[in-house]
Amino acid sequence: MGEPSDQQLISDALRGTAGSAEAFDLLVLRYQDRLVHSLEHSLGSREDALDAAQQAFLLAWQQLSKFRGDSGFYSWLYRIARNAAISSVRRRRPAGSLDQLTEAGLAEPVDQGTAGTTGAALELDEEVQRLRQALRQVPQDFREVLVLKDIDEMSYEQISELLGIPLGTVRSRLFRARQDLLDRMQRLERDQ
Repeated sequence: MGEPSDQQLISDALRGTAGSAEAFDLLVLRYQDRLVHSLEHSLGSREDALDAAQQAFLLAWQQLSKFRGDSGFYSWLYRIARNAAISSVRRRRPAGSLDQLTEAGLAEPVDQGTAGTTGAALELDEEVQRLRQALRQVPQDFREVLVLKDIDEMSYEQISELLGIPLGTVRSRLFRARQDLLDRMQRLERDQ
């Protein structure tokens, strides 16, 4: 017998028996890494992604009886996580992260230990840092679609379902996100 389906685990979790929490734990284990990965790219911070994922799983557990099955469990969970992340960003105090303080010139960048790195590897690392910086500057709605398509390798249809937006909007946001990211990368390269 293979692994239980999401629907079976949801049914088991809703029974209210001794194994309910264990059934939900299996859902958490099944989707935790994927959710955190998606959120990390969207939010730009692992800590924020972990917080949003934890909040999403807690809300999903509390609202599991409201899951209708119109979409997959992960799509439902991702929408909860996305809303939790947006709420968290709105409530966030203005102190900001170290990256934000560094970008604003209020803190010194932390040395990532590049001693002994070859020239090519150092250049690649710098390019990755520019990409991350540029990606953080892309507006959230566009960045989210870009991450889901190009990093999480979701189809246009999956993104449309996941975000609850029309297919044409997905395509439009993806085009604008890629254009915006390219423009920002070029500006960062010129500035260096």
